[in-house]
Amino acid sequence: MTGVEPRKRSAPQGRMADELGAGARGADADRAGAPGAPWRDGQTPWQLRMYRKSLKKRQKVGMIAEMLGPLRDEWCLLLTAGDNNGAINHELRALGGRWAWAELEADGVPAMEAFLGETVHAARADALPFPDALFERVVVIDVHEHLSDPRTLNAEIARALAPGGLAIVTTPSGDERLPVARLKRWVGMSPRAYGHVVQGFTTGELGEMMRASGLHVVGRGAYSRFFTELAELAINFAYVKVLARRKRHPAVREGTIAPSSETQLRAVEKTYRAYAAVYPLVRAFSALDALVPGEGGYAVAVAARKPGGER
Repeated sequence: MTGVEPRKRSAPQGRMADELGAGARGADADRAGAPGAPWRDGQTPWQLRMYRKSLKKRQKVGMIAEMLGPLRDEWCLLLTAGDNNGAINHELRALGGRWAWAELEADGVPAMEAFLGETVHAARADALPFPDALFERVVVIDVHEHLSDPRTLNAEIARALAPGGLAIVTTPSGDERLPVARLKRWVGMSPRAYGHVVQGFTTGELGEMMRASGLHVVGRGAYSRFFTELAELAINFAYVKVLARRKRHPAVREGTIAPSSETQLRAVEKTYRAYAAVYPLVRAFSALDALVPGEGGYAVAVAARKPGGER
């Protein structure tokens, strides 16, 4: 889908604007952090090492980039809930726009700030720490399935979104009939193993949530089809059920399905190097998704616009 047409609006005023402005950068602000470029110390950060060997995360960013459309000086917000080490922030920042970051799991904020070199706001789903109508783009990645009642979050998304602005929400699919979803439950990888309250939502359910919050649905999408999801299940199962249970592995909290710190990655470094060596084969297996008929997927997204604003 195409993005919204750029709108002219004044930059946010006051202390919040100063704080966001100091951290919000577009693709041209820091070429040392651009994808594919060497990092400042010549070493690729562990966050990007993992991202570049991922399947679903790369598909997710690709879909979000398509939904966002071209970005110039728009104020944008990314909200995440734990399954984020900052790599997705890094990739979205490279698209342009002026980004602010918010994270519901406060424990991960310091490491994300150190990696990004910017403020990451510790947030609550029922009280995002931003003024009304500040953002022209709000991206919410895999948050709703962590909440017992996402209605307050939906209201906060609508509040923080400027008139005419675009919200993009992703979650796992809530369709429990999907073959790999059934397989997950059978092998003990239930929603709880992922830190989820529910498996996820369908695009129809997400659309109804957005409409109930006063937003108009303008696009839907899906990614991670059968082969990608099956590969991801194998990777997550190996980490949760085998690697993370080894005595030398640092303790992990429930819902952690992959290394979430450099220490945890180092604890499985040999296994990770082996995976990196066969990653081209894993990518090829994932690419078999193209053979699956239909347009559905094991992860979904909706785009919704707030009424009003210059068009």
